[in-house]
Parts: sequence; C-alpha cells; structure tokens
Amino acid sequence: MAALSGARSATRWKMGRQHVDHGEIAAFAQDRVNLPKSIADEYRAQARRLREKLEGYLEEHPDFTLRKMMLSGSLAKGTALRSLNDIDVACYISGANAPKDVAALLAYLAERLRKAFPNFSPEQVQPQTYSVTVSFRGSGLDVDVVPILYDGDPSWYGNLVSQDDGSFLKTSIPLHLEFASKRKRAQERHFAQVVRLVKFWARRMKQEREGFRFKSFMIEMILAKLCDDGVDLSDYPEALQSFFTYLADGDLRQRIVFGDYYAPSTVPASSDRAQIIDPVNAANNVARLYTDANADAIVEAALDAGDAIDAALSAPTKQLTVGYWQKVFGSTFSA
Repeated sequence: MAALSGARSATRWKMGRQHVDHGEIAAFAQDRVNLPKSIADEYRAQARRLREKLEGYLEEHPDFTLRKMMLSGSLAKGTALRSLNDIDVACYISGANAPKDVAALLAYLAERLRKAFPNFSPEQVQPQTYSVTVSFRGSGLDVDVVPILYDGDPSWYGNLVSQDDGSFLKTSIPLHLEFASKRKRAQERHFAQVVRLVKFWARRMKQEREGFRFKSFMIEMILAKLCDDGVDLSDYPEALQSFFTYLADGDLRQRIVFGDYYAPSTVPASSDRAQIIDPVNAANNVARLYTDANADAIVEAALDAGDAIDAALSAPTKQLTVGYWQKVFGSTFSA
C-alpha cells in the first residue's frame, strides 16, 4: 500500500511539473523578479563614479576623514530585485573628532560629502534618519550613504549605523561581500537567484499582511545555511520548498551560525526566539528585534507558501498549477 501511495504521489508530482517546472520559474524570475543587468550595471557605474570622486579628492587631501566608499547591500551581492530604487553605499569615516551621536554624525558626513563632491548642490546631499542620501539629478537615482566609524582595521571592521534602530554595530563590508561570494561560487547563479525569488515572495507578504517583517539579510542567511548543508538550489521549485520547509519544521527556533570568521562557540547564549547570527560579528543576532509574533507570522506565511507549492506540484491542470504558484508569487505569475 505504501509503495502504491508513493507511486501515485510521484505521478501527481510529475503531472504538476509538466505545467510549471524549473524553467518556468526561471523565466518568471528573469521577466518579473530580477533587476535587469543593464540597469544594475548603470547603478554600479554611478556608485563607482562617487567612489572615484572621493578617491580623487583624497589624493589632494590625504588628511580628509572620509577614507573609503564601498558599494554594499543587494546590488553589491547580486541579489537586487527589479523594484530596487536606490543604492546602498558604505562610507568609512576615520578621526577621533567624528561625532558618536548618530544625528551629529550624519550631519558631519553630509558636510564632508558636499566638500568631496562640489558639483552637487547642497540639497542633493541630505541627511536622513540613519544615512545620507545623495541624489543624482540626471537619473533620478538616490544613493544611500551609510557611515561606518573606522579606526584602521586591516579587514575593514568598523562601527556601522544600523538601519534597524540606529545603534552602532561592528561590521566589515568586504567580509560580508566575501561571505556572499563564497555561497554564490558554491552554487553558481542559483544561490543568488533563489535569494531573489524568496525576497520577492517576502516583499509580497509585506504588502498583503499587516505588520509582516522579514528582512532580506535574514533570508540570505537562511539560504546560506541551506547551501552550506548541501541543499541543491539548482531546481527552483524544490529549492523554494526546501526554504519554506526549513522555516515550517524549525518554527524559526533553530540557531543559525557560521564559522567563516569566528568560532561558533564564541556566540553568546541568548533567549531570543529567532537567532540568526551575523557571519562577521558573533555578538550580533540579526533577528534580535523580532518578537514571537513576528516569528510566528513568518512561519505561518512559510507554511502557506509550502502548501501552495505542494498543491502546484500535484495539480492536474495548468490553470490550477498556475493558480497555486500565484499564491506564492502573486497575480503577475504566469507560465
């Protein structure tokens, strides 16, 4: 009986995959999810021009306190969505005179950016809550410059102003990018693509479910964990199901920690429900601000998505199959 049941399940799975398989998910990602390469290249070029301008200024003013600008965030990691409308750039600031108060530091950063980029009008360089926005008039693109207080560490560790709550957070942008690159090399193209697909799903959940929170960095770390555990991400329906199953089975209570840059044993004990430890800072739980209600909402949404994918993979008609995938990706999904 069990063998017969298994055979029927395999047949249903095959039927559903005839209608929507890996290729259809990949095509949807290309058409609706991913930031087109031409646009990504244009954005990177704008960030590069900012960096080169600062480097030119530093050659003439070697004592200037802004030391380095680095592209960061999803554009730097290759996980940006089509909906991206600004660029994240980290700016390393040295000097004992740099303010430690966040508001004062942002005003200080804005003043020095205006000096380094004299072609920008003052209103194009504006402090925000946790960053300074540099606006390009030609493209209408905004660059969010986040300050990092830096004291000369060779691995570019410094104190970043956290976008979560404005606290100072020890980090290294180059090491974060190296961490992501290692996983991308392990599963070329597929790691970054599955990150983008899950981020697209999470963005839709935020739009449809009041109070839903699930930041991209947490998604990246969960998928990095699956990648390190040997989960094959090259088949997108199965990769997505692996992600949602991990959340549903673990109830977001399994500690995620990596040994790339520190010994996992150095991570301090914590009573936090969700524990996803920053791979470059053992003291930083990137999910520390997530309540039980936040975590439960993520798990519930993952259960719903996993059920929809199960149903899609066993649906007898293409119309039903597409309908179930739309429960995951929204009404824009088609095949």
